[in-house]
Order: sequence, then C-alpha cells, then structure tokens
Amino acid sequence: AALAAQLSLSLADCPGTGSAQAGRAAACQGCPNQGLCAAGAAGPDPAEVAELQARLRAVRHTVLVLSGKGGVGRFVFQVALLDIDICGPSIPKMMGLEGEQVHQSGSGWSPVYVEENLGVMSVGFLLSSPDDAIIWRGPKKNGLIKQFLRDVDWGEVDYLIVDTPPGTSDEHLSIVQYLSATRIDGAVIVTTPQEVSLQDVRKEINFCRKVKLPIIGVVENMSGFVCPKCKNESQIFPPTTGGAEKMCQNLNVSLLGKVPLDPQIGRSCDRGQSFLAEAPESPATLSYRNIIQRIQEYCEQHQEEKIM
Repeated sequence: AALAAQLSLSLADCPGTGSAQAGRAAACQGCPNQGLCAAGAAGPDPAEVAELQARLRAVRHTVLVLSGKGGVGRFVFQVALLDIDICGPSIPKMMGLEGEQVHQSGSGWSPVYVEENLGVMSVGFLLSSPDDAIIWRGPKKNGLIKQFLRDVDWGEVDYLIVDTPPGTSDEHLSIVQYLSATRIDGAVIVTTPQEVSLQDVRKEINFCRKVKLPIIGVVENMSGFVCPKCKNESQIFPPTTGGAEKMCQNLNVSLLGKVPLDPQIGRSCDRGQSFLAEAPESPATLSYRNIIQRIQEYCEQHQEEKIM
C-alpha cells in the first residue's frame, strides 16, 4: 500500500518531459524514464528536428493509438500504419503481410503495401521468423523508432497511424518526443469495459496530459456481445465501475464509441483480412465506421484551428 501511494504521488507530481526539472525532481525517483528525461532526451537536437520535419512534411494528420491491455483491438484516404510495438509486432499478421520484407530505395525504406493507399512499416518485417524474440533495452528501441520516422519514405499521406504497445513505456515517450518536431493531432485510447483495463487507461490519459498530447477520445472494445441469431446482447466483460462511458465523464474526455464483441474480428485478424469488408452488416462494423468518422472530423477541425 505504501509503495502504491508513493507511485501515485510520483505520477501526480511529475514535472513533465518539457520541464527543466525533468528527471531531476523528487517525483522522478524510481521512474523508469528518469535517465532519459535527465539526459535531455525530451527534446531531439536541432539536426534531428530538421530531418524529421523534412521526412514527414507530406503527412497531413498523425494519430497515436494507445491501449490499456494487449489484444483490445482498414479507406479512400492515403494511409500509413507504423507499428512501434517492438517486442510484440502483430500488425504484419493482422494485415496479411507475414513473410514480407522491407526494401531499400534511393529515398529510403519503402513501406510494405496492403493496397495502393495503405502502407505499413513494422519491426516484424525485419525478423527472419515471426516467432523470433526481440530482447532490447530502451535505447535500442528508441533508435529503431527514430529510424522508422527518419528513413521510411512515406510519401504523400493523409493519415499516419502509429500503433503503440500496451501501457506507457519508452516507446510512447520516444514517439511523442520525436513527433514533437512535427504535429500530432492526438491520441486514440482503446480500452475494454472491466476495471482492470480502465485502471491502465487512466494512467495513459495522465501520460497524455503530462506530455501535452491531445486526446481525441476513447474507444471501448469488446463492449457486449450481440447474438447473431436472437440479437440479444450479453455483457461478457461486465462494466463493474461504469465502463469507459463513466470514466470519460469523470475525466472529461470524449467517448468515440463502443465496439461490440464479434468472433469474426479475431478470425479476420488471424487471416489478415479486412473485417469491415468480410462483415459489412455487423454491428461492430457500423461502430467502427462511426468511430472513424468522428476521428476524421476531429483531425479536420484540429487542422483548421492550427491554420487559424
């Protein structure tokens, strides 16, 4: 209990990565990112800033996807999907790209394309086998994330979607720091209804606010199960504390939508197929499309505000 209280106090008193006290304040003691902040890694050097700005100048919108737990989770737009889950890259399988490799061109690494308007980059493309384990410390992970941003030729992109690992760790801090050289529209946070996931998501909302990362909203996944025959809804994961809706009200963040549990989602991911194309009439598909629409509206409005 004493340790939990100390950790809670440290989170509340965190000076933030942009502060002169980053990594040096009393609240920083014991934080896994203390060394990174104290070393001044909260801000890339000017040369790196210029490189990243040049590489990402043709990206209109950047959206980070965070999740409370693993497993809580396609467009007429030109979309790039960057997978920075270094130790558990699942995007290649979900996109039907297992066995594909990254190719080098005169302008940098070329993304692997699912379709003409959907390019993907993941550490999974650099492994000899999908079963290979990546056992890296923070600095090596950070170096690869920087390389993905600096050396991948994304081209003209409407949306750069960054899929992050569960929780808040080196990967999250690094991607926010590196992308601070450009413009991040915000983060979409994914949870499930039960309290064990909501606890983690509250920490992620705290993280976003500390690093001044706008929160587009929260998506509640596995939000009930609708029987395909009788259409009755069952709560497989009961929202014992009110679920994402109650949490969003308490923390003053937007609830983008609730996605019901559908076994077809898992089957589509395992086959690397688009669930929206395979089950166009599913209630989950309707929910996904509504959520996508709300994210697009937020990004367009955010862009107009930046211009003004």
